[in-house]
Amino acid sequence: SAFVSNSFVGTPLQRAPSTNSNSGLHMVLEAAPETLKKISKLETLKVNSGHLCEPLLSEMATEEVFVNKDAMQILKYHGSYMQSDREVRGKVKDYQFMLRLKQPAGELPSDLYVLLDDLSRDCGRGDLRATTRQCFQLHGVRKGNLKTVVSAIMNVGSSTVGACGDVSRNVMTTPAPFSSPDYKAVIEWSKVFAQLFRPMTPAFADIWLDGEKAVTAEYWAKQVEHHNVDEAMLHDSGRGIILPDSVEPLYGNRYLPRKFKIGVTVPGDNSLDIYTNDIGVVIMMDESGKEVEGFNLMVGGGMGRTHNKENTFPKAAEHLGYFPKEDIMEGMKSILASQRDHGNRDVRANARMKYLVHTLGIDNFRSLVESYFGKPIQPWKEVEWKYNDWMGWWDQGDGKLFYGLHIENGRVKDEGDFRLKSALRAIADKYHLAMIMSPSQSIMFRDVNPEDKEGFMQILVEHGIEAIEDIDPLNRLAIACPALPLCGLAQTEAERRMPSYIERIRSVLEMMNIGNEEIMMRMTGCPNGCARPYMAELAFVGDGLNSYQIWLGGSPVLTRTAFPYVARMKDKNLEATMEPILAHFITERKEFEAFGDFCHRVGCSAIEEFCETYELGSVKA
Repeated sequence: SAFVSNSFVGTPLQRAPSTNSNSGLHMVLEAAPETLKKISKLETLKVNSGHLCEPLLSEMATEEVFVNKDAMQILKYHGSYMQSDREVRGKVKDYQFMLRLKQPAGELPSDLYVLLDDLSRDCGRGDLRATTRQCFQLHGVRKGNLKTVVSAIMNVGSSTVGACGDVSRNVMTTPAPFSSPDYKAVIEWSKVFAQLFRPMTPAFADIWLDGEKAVTAEYWAKQVEHHNVDEAMLHDSGRGIILPDSVEPLYGNRYLPRKFKIGVTVPGDNSLDIYTNDIGVVIMMDESGKEVEGFNLMVGGGMGRTHNKENTFPKAAEHLGYFPKEDIMEGMKSILASQRDHGNRDVRANARMKYLVHTLGIDNFRSLVESYFGKPIQPWKEVEWKYNDWMGWWDQGDGKLFYGLHIENGRVKDEGDFRLKSALRAIADKYHLAMIMSPSQSIMFRDVNPEDKEGFMQILVEHGIEAIEDIDPLNRLAIACPALPLCGLAQTEAERRMPSYIERIRSVLEMMNIGNEEIMMRMTGCPNGCARPYMAELAFVGDGLNSYQIWLGGSPVLTRTAFPYVARMKDKNLEATMEPILAHFITERKEFEAFGDFCHRVGCSAIEEFCETYELGSVKA
């Protein structure tokens, strides 16, 4: 079959569709056991790990300040990466561990923030990092403190499980905590999906809690008990979704080919970059607006790529179809099983579900999902999108307020007169407000009593925190990954350089008399795409020491990928590179046309042609 021979599709795993399937894909998907290839080293490691236990359990018992390479891979499933500070020189690497929390819908109870604040001070680097997937990262934990930190997080009703690894990652949502039924449903169903796809192995408790149960169950699990998620997870339709694995009935002992990302929102609210997810879920309400009727599902989004490898690329998700509420959990399982069994396990760079969707095409991928699901998938219901970062004060709709606090590049720290970390602790101690992490690396405070608004703002002022109206819109729209010094994949700076790029772009805009333009910019230190650069109107992707690829033409409402414009732009050439592009924008834009939409409309060749003959300083608005 053409499908199986393509390099993006892996050898079918464990399952063939039932003979009564009407999908028309029998020959595509069936594989006799003798045709199975020798599995990769990483896949072998997963199989031999005892469902994510060894060699991590043994390595944690050694006196070494690091774990070995195999344990490092298994540790990712437990929510941690081993890192070293690349700016600390010495014969022995400065080994330390980053921990990433699991926070479905970005929710962060006040007591959990207080714990993280204490742990970062006592066991970390003294700061916290808000990620682009609505959770906190804690950097700088030494191996000897790792068990203390993880167990403390688990015992307060949270977790790091599934924050990394080849499983379903943190489930994202719009961060706006409105009290309307549709926004409440987003939070509720995101927790349902987090529970549905959670790894079931006892390895987490065995390693971090000595086999005991956590003092408190995960807070999101308790909130969705009435959905009978475990019953839905274990329901076996006989169509190959459930595997003969008593520990991991959905994942099996090889788990997924790569990470698997889910986002949930309401129609119109694309504050979460929904098209970058493996599954994007759009909650559709009934005519009354009070009850969930069903769900639009999109599939196959993903950002990661590798420089100079044309068979790796970013991809926006495609519309799969509509699922009635009663079918949604089985539908989600069907998609996961499609990727589990047919994603590429042979070439890890092509293992994300986006490559399976790309290779089969959305119609054949839909047929594949239907072969597990057992019935036709209904057509997608049309939706229009807007982007909002939800910063500043908003009426929740129930008499209370929420406040979106902008955090530059997600770094929560105290530095001189800027004491953000202390401010968040003061708010937590005084008002005990629940927080919601934002997809743009910021934080929302929900359920603020109107009478507390003045005192809340006073805490921010006293700690040197800028008012939202004083923050440059370019800064509000920007995202950067941490990159150097701790990320082992970073080729150059991102978080530490982005503030200066915002200032330099701002200067060019003002010089050209287009200072009112709001351009969404993103920056990463490597091509893996953690800050979702390929969706931005303007992106800088690290491709060498102090050099970047420039990507142009993403949508201001985040519905398409950008295109690569130039490679190896040296840091010193930023202004000379950007001015001609902006001059083209000034001379040929349509009325009210956004920068990203302009670049997408005219295309790369037209921009290159204009810039070749442009004289610096010759165009102003």
